[in-house]
Amino acid sequence: MDAIVAGWVRTPFHRAHKGALAGVRPDTMVAECIEEVVSRLDLDPTEVDDVIIGCAYPEGEQGYNIGRMASLLAGLPDTVPGMTINRLCGSSMQAVISAANAIRVGQGHCYVVAGVESMSRVKRRGVNWSPHPVLETGVTEAYVSMGTTAENVAKMYGISREEQEAFALMSHMKAAARESLNPNIIRIDNGNGEIVDQDGCVRPTTTLESMARLPLAFDESGTVTAATSSPLTDGAVAMVVCSQDFAHRVKVESTSKILGGCVVGVHPNVMGLGPINAGRKLSHLTGIDISDVDVFEVNEAFASQSIATIRDLELDPDRVNIQGGAISIGHPLGASGARIIGQSQHILETEEKEIAMALMCIGGGMGIGVALRREQ
Repeated sequence: MDAIVAGWVRTPFHRAHKGALAGVRPDTMVAECIEEVVSRLDLDPTEVDDVIIGCAYPEGEQGYNIGRMASLLAGLPDTVPGMTINRLCGSSMQAVISAANAIRVGQGHCYVVAGVESMSRVKRRGVNWSPHPVLETGVTEAYVSMGTTAENVAKMYGISREEQEAFALMSHMKAAARESLNPNIIRIDNGNGEIVDQDGCVRPTTTLESMARLPLAFDESGTVTAATSSPLTDGAVAMVVCSQDFAHRVKVESTSKILGGCVVGVHPNVMGLGPINAGRKLSHLTGIDISDVDVFEVNEAFASQSIATIRDLELDPDRVNIQGGAISIGHPLGASGARIIGQSQHILETEEKEIAMALMCIGGGMGIGVALRREQ
């Protein structure tokens, strides 16, 4: 059976620690997304076969199998199970691939797939960082910082600071121009008497001059700054992945078929190159030539690795992140994969395009991708 994305929603994305969602529990955020997407599609909750949530650091308030806890918190029947997937930044994209694969083998017809990360309330690398001594001393790149990998990619491809800043500025400009047009962003009460309904990371007034004044973030002789890196972010996403038969039966109007998904490994020291290999593998698996793809969502972990992906795959920049990317919108790790898949569907529908690819790099040296086709 074919698997499709039937609908999706997300919270606004806000900066960790000082943003409007810093006081909101991650299980609350993702539960509200689940409740909303089920309501919008007018689904019978008893027909949900499983809830699959991606989370990069499933500890603390994101722990104890947040997939199950958020399902119960969202009011789904206790007969609906739940699970949590961790592939770091690719967690919720992997959740989508896993749901699609389950549908293809006949395991079920309807899955609620979600992603969440509160980088305010569960710190990066978790609450009890315990690297393996063999990997830490013998394979130091296994735990290399993401900023260092961004510098490595910039050096490998000869990407200047100025080029990275121009890319980051364009991300903010595109996001600022289209942000208010996204009907998939839900309203969320942050517990302080404030209803949050807009993203909080976009900087519509930023300039190249202000970016140029920032200090280098990771290497005193490097090129990467905070402005050319995605911000620490809080946010959640939920979508419904189901069979075409199920979608027809419940009369879902707007869908995108999942044509395929893949994951690849690369050297941890240049994890930002993961989307390049993932894009090529996805092209091979689906038979879709890169040049025939109408819309690319490339997760902007860093400007350097995004630029490298565009260069290496020879992508048309006008087809990439046309409504902004993670540098401007934010990157709540476990939620970003589902966001760029949902955003791909949104753009296919609103721009009346046919084929999209969503691609990501993943810490530890991996890449992941999903291809979609708009169903008409």
